[in-house]
Amino acid sequence: MWVTALSQLFPDSRDCALMLSGSSQAGFAGIDRAGRPGCITYEAVNEAFLQARAKVRLRHPHRSTTVFTLAQLGSALQETTRLLADRFRLSSDDIALDLPRINTQRTDIADFCPRSHRTDRRCDVTRYRRHDGDCNNLQHPTWGSALLPFKRLLPPAYADGVSEPRANREGFPLPNPRVVSAHVHRDEGPHDHAVSLMFAAWGQLMDHDLTFTAETKDPSDLREPNCCGSGRLRHPNCLPVSLPPDDRFYRLYKQTCMNMLRSLAGVSQDCLLGPRAQTNTATAYIDGNFLYGSNVRLGDELRLLKRGLMKVLPAFSDLGLKDLMPLKLQFPDDGCIRSSPDIYCFLAGDNRANENMALAVLHTVFLREHNRIASELGDINPLWDDEKLYQETRHILAATVQHITYTEFLPMLLGKETVEKYDLVPKSEGYWDGYDPNVDVTIPSAFVTAAFRFGHSLLPSVLERWSPSHVRIGAQRLSEVLKRPLDLYKPGWYDQYLIGLVNQVAQAMDHGITHEVTNHLFQQPSHRYGMDLASLNLQRAREHGVPGYNNYRHLCGLQPLRRWSDMLLALPNETVRRYQQVYEHPDDVDLWSAGISERPIPGSLVGPTFSCIIAQTFRNLRRGDRFWTITGDQTSEALSAAVRRKRQLADCTSVCDGLARLPHVGEKLTQNPENEYNIHPYTGM
Repeated sequence: MWVTALSQLFPDSRDCALMLSGSSQAGFAGIDRAGRPGCITYEAVNEAFLQARAKVRLRHPHRSTTVFTLAQLGSALQETTRLLADRFRLSSDDIALDLPRINTQRTDIADFCPRSHRTDRRCDVTRYRRHDGDCNNLQHPTWGSALLPFKRLLPPAYADGVSEPRANREGFPLPNPRVVSAHVHRDEGPHDHAVSLMFAAWGQLMDHDLTFTAETKDPSDLREPNCCGSGRLRHPNCLPVSLPPDDRFYRLYKQTCMNMLRSLAGVSQDCLLGPRAQTNTATAYIDGNFLYGSNVRLGDELRLLKRGLMKVLPAFSDLGLKDLMPLKLQFPDDGCIRSSPDIYCFLAGDNRANENMALAVLHTVFLREHNRIASELGDINPLWDDEKLYQETRHILAATVQHITYTEFLPMLLGKETVEKYDLVPKSEGYWDGYDPNVDVTIPSAFVTAAFRFGHSLLPSVLERWSPSHVRIGAQRLSEVLKRPLDLYKPGWYDQYLIGLVNQVAQAMDHGITHEVTNHLFQQPSHRYGMDLASLNLQRAREHGVPGYNNYRHLCGLQPLRRWSDMLLALPNETVRRYQQVYEHPDDVDLWSAGISERPIPGSLVGPTFSCIIAQTFRNLRRGDRFWTITGDQTSEALSAAVRRKRQLADCTSVCDGLARLPHVGEKLTQNPENEYNIHPYTGM
């Protein structure tokens, strides 16, 4: 529908903010051909916002900006959108494409819009990144910064055009997520002998560096509301997964409901109207914020504030072993399943450091690496103060993460052809000068809810421990180390888990998901069942309004698969047969489910649809980052020397430092060594 914004022509609040189809400038107050008022006035926007504020109890502008204050404003903007859509009979396209064109800075919304979300401001040029990513892009200060929403590659597919989870092509509910999980994503357990578990762990670490969707929790204790209770009062964000009475697993424990809550409502730049958005609490940039945090308050809490060092827990100093992460004393049960009140998980820049043992190990690797580099820089530059040492080390660590990701992880994930096609090959010498301020690094919803969840297919049923001589010495059930990284308190087990990541084989990249996360995810010690990760993935993408698999095939220039027989061109026969038994039409199939099931591109781990989404995202992450590692005007002497050294060493430099006590390590840590080890001394940076 043809629409035009008239904000500059009509300064009075009663004038037209958005002209609807069939209207004209001269007759904007009339009625269009569909019987709708000819335009949306600023007065109409203000009236709707006033009603919305009353509904969500938003009385005054908030003095501070948090995920919770943003969620309240986001809910008000969502309700304003709904009221306008109902009053003016707007279609889904009108809501997604046209309502955001209204200049809300000329409405009462402007008084509630936080400065962090305004684009009409100037940025100070700084030598170092801000923790929240703000003003990385001097022309577009909000791009990639924390507390802004994910972007859309396609208009959202909300059932009502505003916020209701995606429905099927006929407008009816999609198949139950648990039914899809149990029927399609069975645990059939093949292994891929080319990929080590370190590959999957690195992928999750990268995901946590780039994305952290704002979660619905009680602000007072950060606990999730219970959506499966018998009480009448339920949180408005409740969206539990119904468990079928004939479910082969959950019926054994008389479970009929799986707790789940919607992601908090987000607020777009300039507080624009439109469909529901979701907040990314992490920065979009590859900046190591899993270690340093995405806000300066947390960043300072993690610092020792001496000699550029970060806080550690010297748990085994008397045994000559290295430090662990500091204890998480505030909100100790948030993200942690504790065996007793006097046991604590770990504090890190990302609260999900305790989500599984592999993540906790890699967080520890980089914490130790930060302190090692800061100490070396301090020895070389005795006149540098704490701030200088901290920031230079932080810059080097971000470079390390970028280097490993683009030289080892992405080529293995995407394959040589795709890496070259999307210009993801790092320079072997000199500076990279491809920065483009017109490239938006904001992470897409399809990436966070589907494409970069490919690693869930790689998860094993157990996490293995290996000796320094590369002998398997034990294993723990995966479900027993989720949100319980407490084995790190056992002397020597950190090394055993780290060597295990290098040696253990990951499962194959396919439709199969281990029952350790489809039946036992985050299982409490007193229970024999947990949650289902596959069901949560499907429900999450639907509640984010992410369109189906075929929509993204079309976006990526691939042939949409409109018939079940067409799907055989991209997916295994058995997977298509199972889809046909649960979905009404190929257009209904969920992106994550089909994406992990797609036949991989030769030389890669993922199929063409996920490859397209992931490659575009990582191309933007490099081109749109003003502080990218090898950009000449942002590269310090210390960083230049560090990058030269890292090019001389293998891609695994930082992880190798975590293995410095061991006799030898593999040169390619994300590949399965297949019992052959590249024996060379690690000399440090």
